[in-house]
Amino acid sequence: MISGKLQNPVQYLKGVGPALANILSKIGIFSIEDLIYYFPYEYEDRSVATRIGSIKCPQDRIVIKGEITHVEKQQTKNRFSILKVTLNDKTGDIKAVFFNQPFLDRQFKPGVKLIITGRSEMNHFQGGLQVIPKEWELDTGKTLAIVPIYHLTESLYAKTLRKIISNAIDLHLNDITDVIPGSILKKYGLQNIQESIKNLHFPKDLNNIGTYKNRIIFEDLFLFQLGLGMRKKDFSRGKCIQFKIKHEIIDAFPIDFELTRAQNKVLSDIFSDLSSGLSMHRLLQGDVGSGKTVVAALACFAVIKNGFQAAVLAPTEILAQQHFEKMSKWFKTHKVRLLTGTSQRAAKKAVPAGRQEYLDDDLVIGTHALIEDKIKFNKLGIAVIDEQHRFGVLQRSALKEKGINPHFLFMTATPIPRSLALTLYGDLDRSIIDEMPPGRTPVKTHFVPNQKRKNSYDFMRSKISEGQQIFIVCPLVSESETLDLKAAVDEAELLQKEIFPEFIVGLVHGKMKPKDKDEVMEQFRNKKIHILVSTTVIEVGIDIPNASIMVIEHSERFGLSQLHQLRGRVGRGQNESYCFLMGDPKTPEAKTRIKAMINTNDGFKIAEADLKLRGPGDFYGARQSGLPEFHMADIIRDENTLDIARNEAFEFIKTDPNLANSPELKAKLFKRYGKFLGY
Repeated sequence: MISGKLQNPVQYLKGVGPALANILSKIGIFSIEDLIYYFPYEYEDRSVATRIGSIKCPQDRIVIKGEITHVEKQQTKNRFSILKVTLNDKTGDIKAVFFNQPFLDRQFKPGVKLIITGRSEMNHFQGGLQVIPKEWELDTGKTLAIVPIYHLTESLYAKTLRKIISNAIDLHLNDITDVIPGSILKKYGLQNIQESIKNLHFPKDLNNIGTYKNRIIFEDLFLFQLGLGMRKKDFSRGKCIQFKIKHEIIDAFPIDFELTRAQNKVLSDIFSDLSSGLSMHRLLQGDVGSGKTVVAALACFAVIKNGFQAAVLAPTEILAQQHFEKMSKWFKTHKVRLLTGTSQRAAKKAVPAGRQEYLDDDLVIGTHALIEDKIKFNKLGIAVIDEQHRFGVLQRSALKEKGINPHFLFMTATPIPRSLALTLYGDLDRSIIDEMPPGRTPVKTHFVPNQKRKNSYDFMRSKISEGQQIFIVCPLVSESETLDLKAAVDEAELLQKEIFPEFIVGLVHGKMKPKDKDEVMEQFRNKKIHILVSTTVIEVGIDIPNASIMVIEHSERFGLSQLHQLRGRVGRGQNESYCFLMGDPKTPEAKTRIKAMINTNDGFKIAEADLKLRGPGDFYGARQSGLPEFHMADIIRDENTLDIARNEAFEFIKTDPNLANSPELKAKLFKRYGKFLGY
């Protein structure tokens, strides 16, 4: 376990103090435990130094050992100090140049031996090679042969960090005991935690570094998966209403198209959950346009036919409104209500302050307003949460409290790579719609450089003349003084006045009042607007079958998953559809994103590429609150270990559901990942 001593603030450790503690806090080190678990990201082998006489040309990184033979101090006109130290190792001499560190002359005297790591370069003014030190230390004969390299921050020096980590390990390593069950350690040949920590910070050699890293990686993943297992058990605890599901339900649902094989398979999973008597917690994952909404509607329909209520929670008013319009057509014989911030404000007078409003509607579709304390359901049987990653664990809990252990169906149009799904949604069962409905043709994607912009406008004009509509997305709402980017407001004005004066150009963005946004979207839906200029407010769920062209300005400014979501707004009707990526990608990463968009329409391939490019923490474009920062694990690189850790953690939960017999393990779990898991 982690003893109480390790929770002490790091400032009380010998060699730290308040000033250094403040600097350490910038890299997430607050306690002695944090310091001990702050591992190096690489190592430098200083056991073999480069002979000075063998340095023939500039090198990015060299290690030299030598004795000081001469020290020279200089000062520029701007009072900038330069200290030149000549080193000799019996094979030759080289000058080490220290900038603006005049105090070093108190230590650097002839006869003193140094070890320097740095960059060698030519001195073009005086001739000869010189070394610019990155690190140095006195060669006492007891210096480290293998030196750990840590991520640093301003005013934090590598030698200082190594010294205080060494102090922490000397004083507190024995306070750490292994919480991973011994049977699991033995089964997978995992090292002792104390040995692993000690050898990762200060290894004698690099032969077994991988073994020690595996120990920390496994602990990272095992603890987090253990928490997910507990959360899954908590949300699924107790019996739920056991609904009677008949196949006649599907036949009675008023849709004029056949479900795909994938939709039927997913629906079978959902109906099995609804009839099991245990609370469903299932993630419904599918690419844009794959038909998730109709599957969710059928699940709601089945629950309503059993005499219970259904709720659909959406992240935006636009998406909630769209769900309401679509589902109202399918639920014509039932009471359907739209509940958003706007509708709530309009209905305030009807519900006195402090009073609760009990909803008796069959189906309620809404935004965050739906989970307000005063909103209650008479018989909530199922809650559908659209775009699950926009909502947190606490919001899920709030919705759960509105029914007697209702069923939950979570939907996301963001294809999630398996390793990330096991981490973000490891407490949920998962179903995937992996095929498109008939008639959905892949969107043709093209990169359009500025010199071909006029050609694209001519093409758009021809499509509008044929009765089709166009989305144009800009990264900003209004002009920025610091960024030279197209803004939606200015672009809409330019398009209307100068480029497409013969057509109607509309504008929608996040700063508009919901009522105004809805009005513009309704006009676009009714074909009264030919071109809709927008920010990414239309990224999720907007369904305009007649829109056949998506133009994304400054496409290099968007992440891959976001580009794919935007592209998914077209290709929903009978017309061949196109996505034009405008911009000027200069970085290799931006060029890779554009190339991936052109090469594939497969959302899962897009997601894998995006995950590798940006890393799991920024997969959604902002740091995901449900994803922890592991000490050493990488869910992409360590997917095999993730599988093993998950299996072992979920098996362990079966034997000790609340970790009542494992208090040390529970304490470490909650300390490490409690806030990410909603505990």
